[in-house]
Amino acid sequence: MTETTFSATGSTINPGEIIQLVGPREKSFIVQMQPGGEIHTHLGIIYHDEIIGQAWGSSVKSHLGKTFLILQPALDDILRDIKRNTQIMYPKDIGYVIVTMGIGPGKHVLEAGTGSGALTIALAHAVGPTGHITSYEKRTNTKAMAENNLRRLGLLDRVTLKERDIEEGFDETDVYAVFLDVQNPEDYMSHVRTALMPGGFFGALLPTTNQVTRLIYALEANQFSFIEVSEMLHRYYKPIPQRLRPADKMVAHTGFLVFARAIAAPVGGPKELPPTEIAEKTEE
Repeated sequence: MTETTFSATGSTINPGEIIQLVGPREKSFIVQMQPGGEIHTHLGIIYHDEIIGQAWGSSVKSHLGKTFLILQPALDDILRDIKRNTQIMYPKDIGYVIVTMGIGPGKHVLEAGTGSGALTIALAHAVGPTGHITSYEKRTNTKAMAENNLRRLGLLDRVTLKERDIEEGFDETDVYAVFLDVQNPEDYMSHVRTALMPGGFFGALLPTTNQVTRLIYALEANQFSFIEVSEMLHRYYKPIPQRLRPADKMVAHTGFLVFARAIAAPVGGPKELPPTEIAEKTEE
């Protein structure tokens, strides 16, 4: 079987590489090249053998004579195209997560709430072949979809997927960073603390302010510092020189990003959750 990659290995297209075909009205398709393969679109059939060996940025015609541009897909294109059965993280959030948590080649990152694997894919891409991602997901079908997405992109060897509820804790220790995309991350801060290396990075994604408030209390109670709460808003502009203006639609609130660093225990010991917060959690 041809090895899969979405990173170009040369100036021409090789079997196994993933391409982006852009047709009329910028309709695009993400496809892995296989000798003898065919791409069926509403604008006609495109044959893989007519693409393999061509230069990136060239074009190909369907059997109906429609022209498609052949491009190397960006990670953004890959993430938007993956199969999903859950809401994926947006590239605007993923990019900030990677740079804020300092995730790069050789790092070991722990993740919980794999979902369809969008963040997992981006993390695996960032840590490179010398790094590793360990990701926990308690839903069987969801884990299977993430595994298929990673395999399709040739990144599965950089990821260990575990089907387990993180209430049981993590197997790993001394990891560089932990990111949680779960509903109640505040309940797992002691597990996160045990898994992280001293000074390690923590991050989480939450949709509402009351969830963020509970997480901040839990972070303080477990000796985390440098707490940051951010919201990424992404607005496109219509690239028309004569009337440059914002696009009619905007990718606004998708979630709050919370970051912190694991530090040594402060003088006076850990803080406790306020009784009002404990009562609210009990009522929920």
